[in-house]
Amino acid sequence: MINFNIINMAWSYTHVAALVLGTIQTASAACDRATLQNITNSYIAAQTSGSVAPISSFINGTDYRENNKTAAISSGILSQALKIDHNRTTLDTTQCASYSELIVANSAHPYVIGTQLYLSNSMTTPEGPLISKIDTLVTDQGDWLFNATGTLYWASRENWGPIETASRDSRQTIQAAADAYLDYFRDKSVVVPWGTPCARLEGGVYTGKGAATDSCNVGVPNDINLTDRRYIIDEETGEVDVFLSFVSSPDSHEFRVEGGKLRFVHTLTVME
Repeated sequence: MINFNIINMAWSYTHVAALVLGTIQTASAACDRATLQNITNSYIAAQTSGSVAPISSFINGTDYRENNKTAAISSGILSQALKIDHNRTTLDTTQCASYSELIVANSAHPYVIGTQLYLSNSMTTPEGPLISKIDTLVTDQGDWLFNATGTLYWASRENWGPIETASRDSRQTIQAAADAYLDYFRDKSVVVPWGTPCARLEGGVYTGKGAATDSCNVGVPNDINLTDRRYIIDEETGEVDVFLSFVSSPDSHEFRVEGGKLRFVHTLTVME
């Protein structure tokens, strides 16, 4: 005799599992450049307005950190309305994450902010995936070589635009170039893929002179182990941003890689 209760129960479990699986697949499939850019734009709008309202649909249990410390969104830098004079976004569709460089040159209180934003690959809303983590480095007066006006001047003159598809480096090549540069602080025998020209923007100090011979090989400290590296990689633009610990200081090193070689380097270091 057929037990319809068992059949109905089995169908119910299968149906629920399919719905759950469908939700997860939808969330993963939604991690494209347009979705990442839209949610990152909402984050930038939140920083501009000093209100979480633009991202309220995407934050639920979001891990929020400032300068490597757990913080409250309601009382952090996002609670301050800032006029952003320059921003640039790195989109990592593999990790469903982005990096934003924000420059605020307001003379009353200038900032240069770097934010890694991660989207959930399993939790979504009708507007898009939830933001699982916001990791922000906030630099201002007193931080390493800080000069927002200088940072704005030089950063706005660089070309970090899309690279032609046939000329793009792989994710592995881009990360390897960044790691070689960062490992060079500890081990000077590491072969760094220096590009020519290459310019480094360290705080507000720029090494580029606009010459074809510009180099980023202008010296770094010795015997420094740069640890706790977190990567955001965008193959379309040849970018990788790395959050790390510079001894005990929160730090960001961002690289533009062209043809496997370093083209630009941007750094932020919080002096605590």
